[in-house]
Amino acid sequence: MKEQVLNINNIFYRTTSILSLVFILISCEPFTTSQKMKETPANNTDTALTQNIESQVLPAIFQSPHLNPLDTPHSYIEDTCQSLRKKWDPLSAEPGTVVMIIMFHEILRGPTDDTDDTNVFNFDKTMNLLRDQGFKAIDTKQFLAFMERNVKIPPRSILIIQDGSYSSENFEKNFREYWKAWGWPVVNGWVSEPDTPEEIWEGNAALENEGWVDHQAQGVLPDTVLSDDTSKAVITRELEGSLTAFADRYGKTPYAFIWPGGGFGLRPVGAARQLGYQLGFTSNARGPVMYNWVPLADEIDPARPTYIPEGLINDPLMTLPRYSADQVINSIDAVRATGKEAAAYAQANKDAELEYYEIVCRAAYGPMPSP
Repeated sequence: MKEQVLNINNIFYRTTSILSLVFILISCEPFTTSQKMKETPANNTDTALTQNIESQVLPAIFQSPHLNPLDTPHSYIEDTCQSLRKKWDPLSAEPGTVVMIIMFHEILRGPTDDTDDTNVFNFDKTMNLLRDQGFKAIDTKQFLAFMERNVKIPPRSILIIQDGSYSSENFEKNFREYWKAWGWPVVNGWVSEPDTPEEIWEGNAALENEGWVDHQAQGVLPDTVLSDDTSKAVITRELEGSLTAFADRYGKTPYAFIWPGGGFGLRPVGAARQLGYQLGFTSNARGPVMYNWVPLADEIDPARPTYIPEGLINDPLMTLPRYSADQVINSIDAVRATGKEAAAYAQANKDAELEYYEIVCRAAYGPMPSP
């Protein structure tokens, strides 16, 4: 009997020991299953967020039916989040704000057979018609701020550029009345000829100091046309020579270069950038410009053989289009329509762009500014 009880006790103790050991082993086992269960929702969330970001697609760039089929809009701001933030910031220029860049040469008192020049009657007619259609003139500084950062400017703006060096009398007769009446400045593409008479320099310096004639660079020697075939020495002379002359005579550094004779190329554009120029103006009448939107061509157009293709240079701000004086009146309606249609397109895609910003950009750039 005692032996039976002893055996039962031994079995009990052995069983108890085994169970205790099992519980100890279980308690020492890492909680891998539990941890994985806790980590799975976070991993799933990260994966879903990554997939959501990658799946976001922005609406296509606005296409204008008023452009030549070979002239297509090019953007130039690589940072998509930055461009969206500037586009929809309530303090920025309204979507659809458009700039018509106008090129004048000599303004004559009588008739002219030169298509580059205009007579004073047509000049005054053009200026008054632009104002009647709601346009306002801006200067180069305002234009650069708009193109780079979408700083607010009038919804219909014009940048008036008169190519070539003139005496102060030219500006007094042709432009001062518009400055006094409407506050319209004018940009002058100044050719820094070494033999320019002293009185011409002094008269223009006085206008520069008044603030309504904004001189910008157009090279050093007249009739120079730059291209990729131009020697490095000539490119340097035209670009650096302007910087030197402006520092000596106007006490400023020009940041816009009006390509002399409309000629440019990849090498001249690259050299201009290296020297600090931020804007370049061609003689190609492609259309108006907007923030992050410049019409350019990637190939030669047989119907317009004098227009140099600038798209493949891939620097829209250095190859900006301009309307010649005789093209302005017939182009005003198309420019107005382009701005209006671009504004409507932007509003139609606003929700999609704001959603993209919220998902893709907010974490790095912060919330979209509110009114």
